[in-house]
Amino acid sequence: MKKPKVVAEVGCNHKGDMAIAKELIMVGATFCKADVIKFQKRHPRELLTEEQYNAPHPNPMHAYGDTYGAHREFLELTVDQHRTLKSWCEEFGAEYSASVWDLTSAREIVPLQPALLKIPSACNLHFPILAYLCENYGGEIHVSFGMTTREEEEKIVGFFEQKGRAKDVVIYSCTSGYPVAFEEICLLEITRLKEMFGDKVKSLGFSGHHLGIAADIAAITLGAAWVERHFTLDRTWKGTDHAASLEPDGMRRLCRDIKHVSAALEYKKTELLEVEKVQRDKLKWITR
Repeated sequence: MKKPKVVAEVGCNHKGDMAIAKELIMVGATFCKADVIKFQKRHPRELLTEEQYNAPHPNPMHAYGDTYGAHREFLELTVDQHRTLKSWCEEFGAEYSASVWDLTSAREIVPLQPALLKIPSACNLHFPILAYLCENYGGEIHVSFGMTTREEEEKIVGFFEQKGRAKDVVIYSCTSGYPVAFEEICLLEITRLKEMFGDKVKSLGFSGHHLGIAADIAAITLGAAWVERHFTLDRTWKGTDHAASLEPDGMRRLCRDIKHVSAALEYKKTELLEVEKVQRDKLKWITR
């Protein structure tokens, strides 16, 4: 089995601070050994209505501004800062990526030419963004299917097929909640997506917002080639995503266990492995 890749989703867990962002990259790449460190790019004025922009944050204790728009602006990094993030990822041996939440953000991040870009569940029906990526971006397009109906799933995959890009697409099983209870992770959705779309897209992934790492290990046994988890340095930090994130040792164990379990998910190459032959000669009862 080809080793699944792990995406450490920083998102906005850097709290708008480039020093924290660099530490997350360094720790995620060198200590945890994640394959990809992923951020987010948004233009709040484009993404939000005027009413949404000027409304108070729904959870004031986690707000970084007087309004939800100001909160989002505070956490936003510039394109030049994303260029620096990409350079740091390369320095520490990981791939840089970003989720793009609006068309302007897609236009800004595509010139950085990351190996993969992500469409979050909230934006997977934003067909102008999907079209722009299909026509202007040559890398992999990863799409989460949280809070998405089956009819919408078919519409999204069909769109990529019409654009001739479906074989560059990775679709993710996802339950959109922060955090998600175990009974709502619904891992068998990976099997369903594989049966429905496995021959149409490049591969499947699993994006989790749950506690612990047991479900992620199960996900790769069901065929997930990518595992994405939110990543933070401290789950008690201010911000709504931290509670559903893995801290460094959790991410390290996730990367380690995925490597080990994927190595174990093989058929025997011969009836008797070399390690067994020694034991067979010593221990096996054979009727003569």
